[in-house]
Amino acid sequence: VDLLDLNTTSEVFKQHKLSQNDQLIGVQDVISCLTTIYSGLEEKHKDMVNVPLCVDMCLNWLLNVYDSGRTGKIRVQSLKIGLMSLSKGLLEEKYRYLFKEVAGPTEMCDQRQLGLLLHDAIQIPRQLGEVAAFGGSNIEPSVRSCFQQNHNKPEITVKQFIDWMRLEPQSMVWLPVLHRVAAAETAKHQAKCNICKECPIVGFRYRSLKHFNYDVCQSCFFSGRTAKGHKLHYPMVEYCIPTTSGEDVRDFTKVLKNKFRSKKYFAKHPRLGYLPVQTVLEGDNLET
Repeated sequence: VDLLDLNTTSEVFKQHKLSQNDQLIGVQDVISCLTTIYSGLEEKHKDMVNVPLCVDMCLNWLLNVYDSGRTGKIRVQSLKIGLMSLSKGLLEEKYRYLFKEVAGPTEMCDQRQLGLLLHDAIQIPRQLGEVAAFGGSNIEPSVRSCFQQNHNKPEITVKQFIDWMRLEPQSMVWLPVLHRVAAAETAKHQAKCNICKECPIVGFRYRSLKHFNYDVCQSCFFSGRTAKGHKLHYPMVEYCIPTTSGEDVRDFTKVLKNKFRSKKYFAKHPRLGYLPVQTVLEGDNLET
């Protein structure tokens, strides 16, 4: 699905007359839609796409995520959100498409529509057993967070939705992370890991905002290894692609500031890289 661009996805949905989002769609219709998608991809990527196999695997994935009870039907909107979430495209362009899918004719989105979008999106990490990390499967706190950000107006615009998504709310942070992981896979950074001495660093690069010239590769970072008196709670910045000179200067300035801060400061001010939402047990369920 990562070969599929968002425009093509939209066109295929129109071609198959999938406009009623609340409608249920049977397995045969899903197969027909996926066959159109993968036949188009096969023309551009002959060596990478085996149409029957891709259709079979993608169908199986969609049913695992959106029809765990195996009724043989999924909602049209679930099909669209599942495919769009994993297709290729710039992150903000993807947010725009997802919003457009659930927004009304006025291109505005109310709480119920946003709830349906977040509900379908959270099923993807849920199927992998990772939903607890994203605040649980109750999406009501996330809906409330988005509308509070926008002064509790009854509807939000696409710009307001994108601004909220830029804060990386906990229930949706998996999507930007997926994009960063994909970008980092082949990235090479002109830096040396202070722990295992890998140079250049391939994948994610973690740079200290407390010590000058302290870089860590992804395998050392994820296994929690440190060196040179660097504590785990010290601030780090993650890069999935090589840094620009502007980022280098910005980080240098932050390191200078942090040099004057005590160890107690860092222990007291842990920073989250995402916008937390209330946990599973808090907040009432959406009545709808």
